[in-house]
Amino acid sequence: MKGDRVEIVVDAGDTTRTYEMVASRAGRRVETAVRRGVVEVSEVTRSGSVVRTARFMANRVLALVEQPVPREDASERSVPERGA
Repeated sequence: MKGDRVEIVVDAGDTTRTYEMVASRAGRRVETAVRRGVVEVSEVTRSGSVVRTARFMANRVLALVEQPVPREDASERSVPERGA
């Protein structure tokens, strides 16, 4: 969903670098995958098309922090009272 974020902290030799991938539009989400020693973070549309991708060597990634947007659960929705 719009606002979903993933922060990637990478070892850059003598320092660390932080990258951030954000779902920029409504209906998009951020997905992460680890394949063959590569961490891949992608912004994906509702239909599954990849908009953009960031790839990092897995042995250089220090932290991968997923920060989803708080979603309203069906049980938490306020139900209007009748006849008040």
